[in-house]
Amino acid sequence: MKARGSLQTVGQVLALTLFCLALYVPGLTVVPPLDRDEARFAQATKQMLETGDLVDIRFQEEPRHKKPAGIHWLQAASVALVGEPKTTIWPYRLPSALAAWAAALLVFAVGASLFDRRTAWLGAGLTAGSVMLVLEAHQAKTDAVLLATVVAAQLALARLYMSGRADAADVKPPGIAAALTFWNAQAVGILVKGPIAPLVSGLTILALVLADRDGRWLKGLRPKLGVPLALAIVAPWAIAIGVVTDGAFYTSAIGSDLLSKVGSGQESHGAWPGYHMLLMLALFWPGSLYGWPALLQAWRTRAAPGVRFCLAWLVPAWLVFELVPTKLPHYVLPLYPALALLTAHAVLGTAGRLDARWVRAIQVVWAALAIALGVAAMVLPAILGDGFTAWSLVPAAAAFAAAVLTLRLTWRGRPLAATLCALLLGAVTLASTLHWVMPRLSDLWLSREIAALVAEAAPAGDPVVAVAGLSEPSLVFLLGTRTRLTDGAGAARHLAASPGVVVVVSAREADAFRSTAADLGVVPCLRGAVTGLNYSKGDDLQLTLYDRSC
Repeated sequence: MKARGSLQTVGQVLALTLFCLALYVPGLTVVPPLDRDEARFAQATKQMLETGDLVDIRFQEEPRHKKPAGIHWLQAASVALVGEPKTTIWPYRLPSALAAWAAALLVFAVGASLFDRRTAWLGAGLTAGSVMLVLEAHQAKTDAVLLATVVAAQLALARLYMSGRADAADVKPPGIAAALTFWNAQAVGILVKGPIAPLVSGLTILALVLADRDGRWLKGLRPKLGVPLALAIVAPWAIAIGVVTDGAFYTSAIGSDLLSKVGSGQESHGAWPGYHMLLMLALFWPGSLYGWPALLQAWRTRAAPGVRFCLAWLVPAWLVFELVPTKLPHYVLPLYPALALLTAHAVLGTAGRLDARWVRAIQVVWAALAIALGVAAMVLPAILGDGFTAWSLVPAAAAFAAAVLTLRLTWRGRPLAATLCALLLGAVTLASTLHWVMPRLSDLWLSREIAALVAEAAPAGDPVVAVAGLSEPSLVFLLGTRTRLTDGAGAARHLAASPGVVVVVSAREADAFRSTAADLGVVPCLRGAVTGLNYSKGDDLQLTLYDRSC
């Protein structure tokens, strides 16, 4: 019987791995660098490789004193191992994709500790297939890696909590491995994104202790061993960055970044409480089919240990993120596994309570989102690309089928079949959109088109490029660290400085460029032009490339 259970677990892990491959590999190598966060992270890592400085993170000459260096170390190792050119983006994304897969497997382990293997597998699938995690797995950022560290820490907590229950006398305590997992995960989480991992775990512990009025199970964390271990992992970098920057890192990361996010809506990212809950319908899609009713059902059954643990993981931290003025969609990603497990538990265990009229209204909105995805896949290449592509039919058909079939199954009282249908067709929709539709939206990829123009204009050289009128980080990543982001007059002076350079000038900066070039006696030679949309600002741009080859 035990062997059969082990084989079943292996099969579930293999199926989950294949599901993650189908979600995270398509699009990974073909979607260009995204502005602005991904390109900033990737460029800072590229400079780490160029300079060999593993401590002081910079974007060109500008210090990046907002996040620790952990993600850059992972990306640098990935780029070095893969051996691709440093301007190829996918090796920088590889740690995120691998971390997303690891997070899904860890969610499965957490679910198996709290519930059973069926709930665990479905919860892991809902986490892996969520729009938010699929997007983060395709970006060279911190959030997928942070998620893996948080879930690893929560796995240790879950095993300690379940073994420490009064009604779990026959459950074998997890031993020192759980404590080591917890403290190592906290340390890595701190090196990746500062205090978020300790915040989530700390609030989980606080909520459980207050709810149960019992914290004896926390002895299994062995803090006398674990705290020094975590400090030993974090301290070398923490001391080094303080010395190298003369304390400026902590002034910027804590004073300018963290406290400004807590005190006010930083960088125009303020929003009212309820923002994350509302956005969950889209970003937890396709799992949001039963997400909200699952939360209501979880509250009704909160006395159950597994449900209580997930609520302690989800609710306190979610409230914190809703109350903090600065709100970005990915802030709540570390809480999605708890939501996914509660959704899976509701779908598998309380089917009869998931068919209320208000639930059907939510499911209609869910279907509308699916249809919107399908329509976008069909229409956007014609608006932002080179015209309609037959590849758009794949995500469109999958999205339309998801809307129709999933609604039909939900309204026939078959929540498990509906959830599996939503997961599979949602995966096809997202993966095919990322692989076949996104790269064809050429108007969005101005930096890619400019880099291609530069390569054509200077096939044998490595010119220093000056760009006037567009200052997105992806330009620096693709054109080189020495790229100058300037105005029209600066571009003219750059062109006058050397016959081997190239400049790119927007229509808005063209008059200043021509005027200064004329004053300097320089005759710019037009080598090509691109048009497109700067999606970071919403500006339509026309950019022209010049050199002095006339």
